[in-house]
Amino acid sequence: MPRYKLTIEYDGAPFCGWQIQDNGASVQGALENAVKAICGEHVRVHGAGRTDAGVHALAQVAHCDIAKHFVPGRFRDGLNAHLRPHPIGVLSAEIVPDTFEARFSAKRRHYRYRISNRRANLALDIGHVWRLPRPLDTDAMHAAAQRLVGKHDVVRDGDAVNIVTSARSFLHSQVRSMVGSLVWVGEGRWSADDLASALAARNRSACGPVAPPDGLYLVRVDY
Repeated sequence: MPRYKLTIEYDGAPFCGWQIQDNGASVQGALENAVKAICGEHVRVHGAGRTDAGVHALAQVAHCDIAKHFVPGRFRDGLNAHLRPHPIGVLSAEIVPDTFEARFSAKRRHYRYRISNRRANLALDIGHVWRLPRPLDTDAMHAAAQRLVGKHDVVRDGDAVNIVTSARSFLHSQVRSMVGSLVWVGEGRWSADDLASALAARNRSACGPVAPPDGLYLVRVDY
């Protein structure tokens, strides 16, 4: 029974998250329905990261075991055909050793958070960035980000502010909590020392606000 590694992109806006839940459609559920439509059997699709409701992915990784062998590209194309009209695209589907685990074999996960730091309303990026109309001091945010565990960069390109973070694993809403705290630094509410103190408190309530899911993307998973 071959094990397939899937690389997937999706718009998280219409989903309750990656994981199957009772309160709405999930990315995992849509993929499992597509596999069943092709193979005629219910198969669990295991993901590398359990993204929250509204969080997007450029290259989520998953694996599943199915009894049927496909010629290269056929399984990918079949999944994409049955996933329509969901905003999910299977970029690749390749056979891997049965020792591969999408979640537990991962060595590092990379996320990007997109902020639009402008006064104007969003037109094209609604639901895909966090619009903040007040000016942000991105240099202060970048300096403060170095106080966090893991690798974190804050980069500005015009009105676009990207916060890139990498670590082996993340807790529930951890990236969004870090982003909210960094935004407080950028707005002048907090200093880098305030951020460090909140981190040392090991209490989520000591942190800044949790950023909305709109701007968060799972960019890559390393193995």
